[in-house]
Amino acid sequence: MTAQPAIRLSGLTKEFGAVTAVDSVDLVIAAGEFFSMLGPSGSGKTTVLRLIAGFERPTSGTIELFGKDVTTRAPFDRDVNTVFQDYALFPHMTALDNVAYGLRVRGVGRTERRERALRALASVRLEQLAARKPSELSGGQRQRVALARATVVQPKVLLLDEPLGALDLKLREQMQVELKQIQRDLGITFIFVTHDQEEALTLSDRIAVFSAGRIEQLGTPRELYEQPASRFVADFVGTSNLFDADRSPHLIGCSGEHTIRPEKLTLSLEPRSGEGVRSAPGTVVESIYVGSAIRRVVDLDGGLRVTVLERNDRSRAADQERGERVHVSWHDEDVVALIPPGT
Repeated sequence: MTAQPAIRLSGLTKEFGAVTAVDSVDLVIAAGEFFSMLGPSGSGKTTVLRLIAGFERPTSGTIELFGKDVTTRAPFDRDVNTVFQDYALFPHMTALDNVAYGLRVRGVGRTERRERALRALASVRLEQLAARKPSELSGGQRQRVALARATVVQPKVLLLDEPLGALDLKLREQMQVELKQIQRDLGITFIFVTHDQEEALTLSDRIAVFSAGRIEQLGTPRELYEQPASRFVADFVGTSNLFDADRSPHLIGCSGEHTIRPEKLTLSLEPRSGEGVRSAPGTVVESIYVGSAIRRVVDLDGGLRVTVLERNDRSRAADQERGERVHVSWHDEDVVALIPPGT
């Protein structure tokens, strides 16, 4: 990575009539970074991507690309490229011609155009399918053709608007691995928009979690998962057990709101003790087999329902009956205090 950031957003705001889609966002994205914008529908993440691409003009604020103000520049006058969910490949063209199209528009000669397009297809391991048309390719292959087409013109920044959303689960997981490898090989800054928190955690160097047009929290995948700063982030990024202000003093021993991840909790028939260890009695209300793990739902006597995620290591029965009395235990160091919004 270089000292010059790839993207700098300063006070970026976008209003659609009375609706503020993006609310004074400040953000710096490093060169060569795989950066994700994560959030539910309507959180502002896609609007920010469209502002960076130039498809929308901000109501206020500035957008800098490698130190140059591009706020008012047209999309074709920015050194960025975009991959959309539908890929938008030309159905009458071969994979090779689809990839070479951007070079053709830029006036690159036939021989160089073909060589660069073949290299781009090779970078996504599709050179052997260069002569096929989109209808003859699988969903994953079409996605890789779209990536090759976007990267062949060597943009400084590649914008990806939920490009894996149309794929089935197995193929999406495979493409997540391939997408990260492609980004490392090319060294291009990737800005990835998704509502899938697991996808963001898998791919990203850093993630911005959006809510109501603002960045709720910015950090590495580990920071967001292990140290969520708010109730929204704790609930949206992964699965969390939330202890509200009424129950925290009794169960956690501290005031305020707190959270703990399901895999940090353990079940036992007797209460566990020790320095920094707490236990609470409860009743198993559901036991769900999920392959590599078993998800237990427990109603604590204190009136709170929690989820416990246990490894499927055969130490406990996967079909544990409902109604069993258990003790849920955790370490104080695994409890995270949540900061209320605006504080």
